[in-house]
Amino acid sequence: MTKLSEEMKAVRFLVAEEMEKLLVMPKTPEKALMEAMRYSVLPLGKALRPFLLMTTAQMFDVPKSISVRPAACLEMIHAAMQIHDDLPIMDDDDLRRGKPSNHKQFNEWTALLAGDALIARAFNVLAGENTLVEPPLKCELISEMARALGYTGLLGGQMLDMMAPQEDDLKLLDVKRMQEMKSAQLFIFACDAGAIMGKADYQARQALKEYAANLGLIFQITDDLLDVEGSVAETGKDIRKDVEAGKATYVSFVGVDQARKMAKALVPNCISALAIFGEEADLLRDLAKYMAERTK
Repeated sequence: MTKLSEEMKAVRFLVAEEMEKLLVMPKTPEKALMEAMRYSVLPLGKALRPFLLMTTAQMFDVPKSISVRPAACLEMIHAAMQIHDDLPIMDDDDLRRGKPSNHKQFNEWTALLAGDALIARAFNVLAGENTLVEPPLKCELISEMARALGYTGLLGGQMLDMMAPQEDDLKLLDVKRMQEMKSAQLFIFACDAGAIMGKADYQARQALKEYAANLGLIFQITDDLLDVEGSVAETGKDIRKDVEAGKATYVSFVGVDQARKMAKALVPNCISALAIFGEEADLLRDLAKYMAERTK
């Protein structure tokens, strides 16, 4: 996994550099908002979604100098969702990435505005002339990112997640659909975005979407496991929150051992989805194996 670790570190460095250019502190009074925006983005976390986007783009010979800006936009969206997710009216989490959540560091209304501003900034940058993607492809990226975020994507999944504790007849299939929307959609967009920029054909795009959908479920199941078994030091956030809130998770439905087996069983699905690719997809294969075993 040494190469995977090195490549993930390289992506974090490039995206962090780009983020510094995109989120410059102004000298005007609204600098307080930018401070809150930067707080939840920098320093970067794992940057899994930017890594997927840039790695997939590289598979189709898209230079990192081109893919890094869309990757930074995706990370802004992800950070915005974390800010909103942590709010007291949502999951009410006090910690994120080992430091106080945005609303704890500032206040609730600042956190709400910071999340909204990051979303607006992401679309503004993606549409901008300095994002060196051909206009038709840029339009497709914008459309697909909006879809991944919207009511049939992440936000719809978040709605189902908030409703779940009140649903008496919720089934495992409902949990799977919720997590495919809430957790997998940005993974799917990340892989598809790289393919879009690389002008990949339909077969390649569908293969990558299948890979990303399975990867998103692996990520969520292991996240559920960490909520039960992990520590604050390992995860950088509050633990056992889902259990206390009565959230519908894979662990709550099938237990720890079976959930771990389910995560590992999804790895071959990821790998088989990449069968049409050669060694250029090895990093994606390694990532799936790593995700099923992650401890933070």
